[in-house]
Formats: sequence, C-alpha cells, structure tokens
Amino acid sequence: MTRPFRFGVNMVTPDAGEVWRRRCARAEELGYDVILVPDHLGMVAPFPALVAAAEATERPRLGTFVLNTAFWNPALLAREIATTDALTGGRLEVGIGTGYVREEHDRAGLEFLPPRERVDLLRRTVDELDRFLADDTHLPRPAQRPRPPLLIAGNGDRVLRLAAERAEIAAFTGGRSTEDGIRVLTAEELDERVAAYQGFAAGRAEPAELNLLLQLVTVTTDPEAAVQGLRPLVPDLSEAEILDLPLIAVGTAKEIAALLRERRARFGFSYLTVLDPYMEAFAPVIEELRGD
Repeated sequence: MTRPFRFGVNMVTPDAGEVWRRRCARAEELGYDVILVPDHLGMVAPFPALVAAAEATERPRLGTFVLNTAFWNPALLAREIATTDALTGGRLEVGIGTGYVREEHDRAGLEFLPPRERVDLLRRTVDELDRFLADDTHLPRPAQRPRPPLLIAGNGDRVLRLAAERAEIAAFTGGRSTEDGIRVLTAEELDERVAAYQGFAAGRAEPAELNLLLQLVTVTTDPEAAVQGLRPLVPDLSEAEILDLPLIAVGTAKEIAALLRERRARFGFSYLTVLDPYMEAFAPVIEELRGD
C-alpha cells in the first residue's frame, strides 16, 4: 500500500514571541502537516516552542526532530512529553535519536559516549518512556494513549532494528557520521539502508511511516547551477550523481514533485521534512503533491 504524502518543516531558526508564532501560522497556511523543532544547543527549547506553535495553529501535528537522548533523564522526559501532549490537544509526535554532535555534549558537560553505548542509552530511554507513559497511574497523562507516536531517527543497523521494533515512524538521514564529520549517502547507499530496515521490520503487523529530511530545496529551471555549492562535500560525484542524491530536491515544482513520487516508489519515503529556510520555496511542491 502506498502511503499518502505528509510534509514537515523543521524550525531550526530561533525566534521569540510573536515572530515565532507568526512563522508557525505561516507553515500551517502553506500546507505543512507537521511543525517540528530540533534539540540542539543554540536553537529553541523543543517543548515550550511546540506549545507556542500549538497556540498559533489548529491543524498541524507537532514534533521533536529529534531529541538528543543524552540530554534527557527518562522520567523527566516522560513528564515533558505527557504535559506537552496534553497542552497541545494530543497533537504531539516524539522524535528521538542518539545525538551526534560531540561539541554540544562538551558544552553541556555530558560525556560523548561511543556509538554502541549511545544506542544502548537510546534503547533504555525508549523502554522507560513506554513504561512511564503507558502506565495509567503515571501523572501527568498524555492525551494520546498509550503514548504519542514515536519517531526514531538514524541509519545504523542497531538504530534501524530499534525503529523497526518500537517506532511508528522511521526517519532516515542522507548522511552518515564519520570521524571527519558527516558523509553524504548516495541513492544506492540509502537503498541499502532502507533494505536493512525493511528486513528488521519484516514481522511488523503494520508498516511504519518512513521519513527523510531534505537538506537542500531549490525551485529553479537551472538545477545544475543550484547544486554547485555541494561539490566540495561530494568531490567524487558527477553532476548527475549529485542531482540524484536523496537529500536534495532541485528543479521546477513539477519536476521536484515527480522526483519525490519516484523516491516514494523506490525508497518508501512518504513523510518528507524540509528545513525552515526552504519553507516558502517548498510550498508549491506541496501543492503539486497534495492528495497523492
């Protein structure tokens, strides 16, 4: 079964008060289905920002994209989730991952654990959240029972296995963390990661929704010129291979819509997220795809 498209905007640009609320209201006007906030130092605190977004909107879901597990004690996080879900009328979706920015851990005075231990911590946190939020005696209670939908983000085997076991939404990234930073994944590499997830999820009663974050959106009649800034990041790729990277969407609105339909058929990505600097640019694509 082909899932209908859903579109999220990740609000990475901090704003205060009425400016924040106006931007959230604008996202609703443009047709976004989900307003998301990250969990990085230097950006807005996720839960109060989502409550403010709820006050300014009526229709969109509201989500974290994504929580850094190391920043949160599970019992305190359960309180934040339950309170925010109740205050937003049951519109919350909880995105969570291992965290990958060493410098943020250093600034927060937190140990930056090795990858295996970060995944172990993520699993324990998911276990604890399920335990707290599904308990009818736990206060406060979330509006959604037994808990708000869970999105787990990552590309490694152990994270994909956890997402296959526990998450309603599996979020993939177009890159992979390395010692030297983030390495961009080609379409073939992402094929392999999605196939690995589908193998882990083979026994699910109901398939999860698959999400992809688009890192670059440019509506243009000159796509080759639009991707020249990416060349230093992928010096070994041809122009055609750069344009085929799953994390970018470049072309006219109709061309991008056709491209995203093809990617949904190929990878299964029906839930697409853009960064807020591209919120306005992507809106004509949403119009093209609405109802698909």
